[in-house]
Amino acid sequence: MFAIMKSNIFKYLAALCALLALTSVSHAEDLPAPYHDLQNSMVYNALFCDDANLFKSKAGAPEAAWQKTLLAAKPDAAVVRAFAEDGKQGSCVRLLAYKWLREHSQVVPPKVLLGVVIEVPLDDGLDTLAAYADNNVRYISHAEKLALIDVPTPLLQDRAKALFASSNKLVSRIGPWSKPRLPAPAKGKVRMTFLASDGLYFGEGSFASIQKDADAAQVIKDGTSLLQAVVQLSAAAK
Repeated sequence: MFAIMKSNIFKYLAALCALLALTSVSHAEDLPAPYHDLQNSMVYNALFCDDANLFKSKAGAPEAAWQKTLLAAKPDAAVVRAFAEDGKQGSCVRLLAYKWLREHSQVVPPKVLLGVVIEVPLDDGLDTLAAYADNNVRYISHAEKLALIDVPTPLLQDRAKALFASSNKLVSRIGPWSKPRLPAPAKGKVRMTFLASDGLYFGEGSFASIQKDADAAQVIKDGTSLLQAVVQLSAAAK
């Protein structure tokens, strides 16, 4: 269902390494590693925006205001909430802030959807597509090619908007997952993960079972449409 990306992508790991410290091998070993390349697996984990340690600045690099707050020994809850509720902040920053608030028994609004991650295991690897409310789109192909799109085209924006519309409809029917994030799905399954203010929501099953649920099937359809646009954009940028 997901198109195969065979060409090199116009942005490479170096772009994301500016954000990810990737300094703690011991920490990396505690995280799911669905890709052969360690950095791809670290990027994969960063897509879920649930581990602030993945976003530490490199040694000697200046910290952004949100990093100083969220990575502090004792963050100020009011400042963290300001980051969480600021629509001008990046979606990942907001998700990290909402997670801190939840973990410190602070009240958060329900079902504010800020990210959608769709995972499809194939014979030779995992396809992972992520879209965020701030218009960022990420894709790691089963061939371990990486696309990082921070300035989407109008077509990408329209398709991401459709994905969020169908995702919000599905999220309205289900509750958040209360346990730790699961490893990547097994072959034969597809997983839709919804990153929201009050936690992680997800649905998982075979393509056949998902097609039986109209709302879930629409999420997969919209995700596929967005991925096709990502592939087209990467081909045009060669």
